[in-house]
Parts: sequence; structure tokens; C-alpha cells
Amino acid sequence: MGFRFLYQPYAAGRVCKVHARGQDLNILIACSEAVPYAKTGGLADVTGALLREFRKERLNASLILPLYSGIKQGFRLVRTGRTVRVPMGNFEIEGVIWTTDRRRQSETYFIECDPFFARPELYGTGEGDYTDNALRYIFFSRAVLEACLALDIAPDVIHCNDWQTAMVPLYLRTIYRANKRFRKTVSLLTVHNLGYQGIFDAGTMAYTGLGREFFVPEKLEFFGKLNFLKAGLLYADILNTVSPTSAREILSPDQGFGLDGVLRMRESDLYGIINGIDPVEWDPTGDALLPANYTAGDLAGKHKCKAAFCREAGISDRKAPLLGMVSRLSSQKGIDLVLRAFDDLVSLGVTVAVLGRGDEAYQTALARKAQQHEGKVKITIGFEEAGAHQVYAASDFFLMPSLYEPCGIGQLIAMRYGTVPIARRTGGIADTVDDLDHLRGTGSGILFQDMSPSAFLDAVKRALCVYRDPAYVNNLVRSSMSREFFWRDSAREYLALYRKSPKKAAP
Repeated sequence: MGFRFLYQPYAAGRVCKVHARGQDLNILIACSEAVPYAKTGGLADVTGALLREFRKERLNASLILPLYSGIKQGFRLVRTGRTVRVPMGNFEIEGVIWTTDRRRQSETYFIECDPFFARPELYGTGEGDYTDNALRYIFFSRAVLEACLALDIAPDVIHCNDWQTAMVPLYLRTIYRANKRFRKTVSLLTVHNLGYQGIFDAGTMAYTGLGREFFVPEKLEFFGKLNFLKAGLLYADILNTVSPTSAREILSPDQGFGLDGVLRMRESDLYGIINGIDPVEWDPTGDALLPANYTAGDLAGKHKCKAAFCREAGISDRKAPLLGMVSRLSSQKGIDLVLRAFDDLVSLGVTVAVLGRGDEAYQTALARKAQQHEGKVKITIGFEEAGAHQVYAASDFFLMPSLYEPCGIGQLIAMRYGTVPIARRTGGIADTVDDLDHLRGTGSGILFQDMSPSAFLDAVKRALCVYRDPAYVNNLVRSSMSREFFWRDSAREYLALYRKSPKKAAP
């Protein structure tokens, strides 16, 4: 099979040690969002964490982002004195390059273009996506390369992320192919979620700077429209998703979102690298957001966290197993499955805590369930950092019935906090959670396969059998807490992948 792993399999949930020298690499991460500057979802966490790990190792790694309004207002930046000019149709759009404190070894650069980026949100409002998102990220993708020229940067690797920067590899191998600055530059495209592809009307081609010969099914055309992510999948030198299982799954029509044929064609260049979590931010032994701390060897603090949470949430039965969920409220996350099974779930004698926001219909339906099951259910619509930490710590089990999950960090945080996942075996969940084997006494969670209420409820019933055996459940909790999925390991894998990346000829 063409799919390749960089290292040995993920034995016992650990990433094998690697020795990937990156000091001689000049790395540029191109992204539409990254913490601490701008965030709408997990993409920002991933890019911010990866850059932070590179900088800990004193690597020459920089980041480039659009200069959104919130960044201007919230951070102290300086002008570089350099500009970029990007032709778009009959116009030429100018951008100004800003940066962070230039005394730092590695910098973050920002492309200022107020007509495109001086807006209250990153991609759209509650009424829908911005109608000019195609133009915004065509501009930004070319501006990334123009900024390299203006700043005299010769990156060895440009690491692109999702559809917003997926046009960068295409431009590298077409318009900028002959530029000596990029003679040795290779491109990596990380697909964080294949469900979001950046699909726009055919007329968008007029603004790309590319000829109509690129608007064919073998290249950028996708059912009569222009597909940004398809461009990156075809033209990036190397590709990765955020878990090995996800990289295999997206080769199939069921989970390929219409791009499985392209992905099978690039299978030999496709890898899977699991995301990590920050061991300092997510640490039950010293988490200041919890009413009590605890370790795998002493779980008394976890029991105190549950008691405090139930008291504040109005949950009356504090001895009942508490099932927690911290999630975006969307069909991908299996919220419809939870809702269909909800009444039967509560009838099993459990209590439920859900924290999240998302589709209005799901928010309304969950609020109604909380009213129906008062004293047994706590639904919090929205997201609040302290609340998330408390749900992870207080819960006995963590629900992740995802339809698909490229990686997922909820299960990683839950295990770190000794909260046993009840999850669907898909994507990164399959790579990070070992199903419970009661006879052998092994496993770190409870997995199910079928996307059905009955399969979900059967998994919960398995969990309840475990819960009745305190000694066994304590061993399961300790096993979960022993798992380590930290960003330092993910960063080492990315470094190895950067060094492995071959520069390819244009198709």
C-alpha cells in the first residue's frame, strides 16, 4: 500500500523518538489563523502550538498571517517598511507587511490589506461566509510568496494549512516556478478537515492569474467550480492529515468528500501526523481552573472536582456516572446521534454535562433536553475556558460519537484528566484510544463503530459495567492518564517530514 508511516506504529499510544535535525531548515508556516493572534477553531491551536515547539528548539521558523482587525487592536506590531503587490484581474492590490518584535529569533509576519481583512470576523458572520472569501485568500496566497521576495526570505519549506493557503503550492509551481528565491523551496499542505475545501464559482478563475487551461477536471475544476483545496492536493510536494487513520479513511469515497480520486493519486506522498496537546495548559496536577488538583496516584481531587461541578450545575445525584462533552455542536461531532439517544441515555441512570456552541437547531434541542431532565442534565451553550477544564476534570466518561474526526483533541485532554472516552472508532480517535478489553484489563477507552443510537448506547452500557467496579475503573483511569500525546512529539514528526519532502516537477 502506498500510504507510509514515518516511524514505527503508535505502540501503547506513544510516539517513537526521532532525531530530525531542523536547525539548517528555514521554515515558513502560512496559515489563516493561529493562536494567540486569531482563532475560530482547532486550526489556530495546531499552528500556534507547532510554532511554539519549533521556537523552543531554537529553529528558524516563522509564521505569516493576514492582519485582521483583532490583531491590530490586540498586539504591538511594527512595520517592516516593505509592501507586496498582487495582480488580481484588472487590478493590482497592495499589502503592507508588519511583524512582531524583530529582536526575536523567529518572527511572525502579517499582511495588511484593509479592504480584505479589516473586518470583525475572520471568515464571515452569523449570516454566512463573506462573499469575497475567494478573493481574500487568492490575495493572501500570492502575498505569502511576494512577502518572501520583499523580505529577502528563501524558505526551505512553506507549510500550508487547509484551503485558505492551499493555492500557495500551486503558485510556487507555476507563476513563481522560475524565481531563484524558491529554487529549493518545497511545500507541505496539511489538511486539518477535508470537509472544508474552499469551493467557489468558476468566475473566480479570472482573479487567480492563471490561464483557463487550469480550469479542467485534471486540475482545479470541481463539478463546474474552482476548488482551492484540490489545487493544494495536486500541487503540494507532500501532504499530510492529522492522524494516520484519517489519512487512510480519506482515500475512500465515503470520507473523501469528492476528492478521494485525487488523494489516491497522491497516496505515496500522503502521511498522517497526530496532533498534540500542551502538557502545561492541560495538567490536572496544577490546573488553576479546577477546585482541586490530582494525580494518577491520588484521584481524591478528581472526586472533589465532580462534587463541586454537580453542586454548581444543579445535578442532584453526585454518585451517578457523569458523562461529559465539550464540542462544537455540529453533525460531524455526532450531536444528532446524542439527541436521538438522549432519553434512553438518561434512563440508564447517568447524568450528562454538555458544553459547546454551534448549529442553532442543536442548541435549541439540547436546551429542551435540559428542561426535560432537570437535575440530571447540564447544558451550557457557548464556550468558556474554565468551564471546559471543569467538565474534563469532573466527568467520569467523555462522549465523542463523531461521524468523522481527522484527529480530535477532546479525547487526548479527557485521558490526560482521567476521564475515560466513549467514542466512535474513526480518524484520530482510532489512533489514540485503545478499546477496553475487560478480560485482559487493557485499554484506555470504550469504542463503538456503527453510527447508530443502539451502538452508542451499547458503548455507554459497557462503561456502566466498568463503573460498578471501583478498583477496575481506577486502573482504567490511571491507564488513560499515562498516555502522552504532546506537541513536542508532533513537532519532531513534522521536522522529519520537512526533511523528507522531495521537490517535484510541475504536473
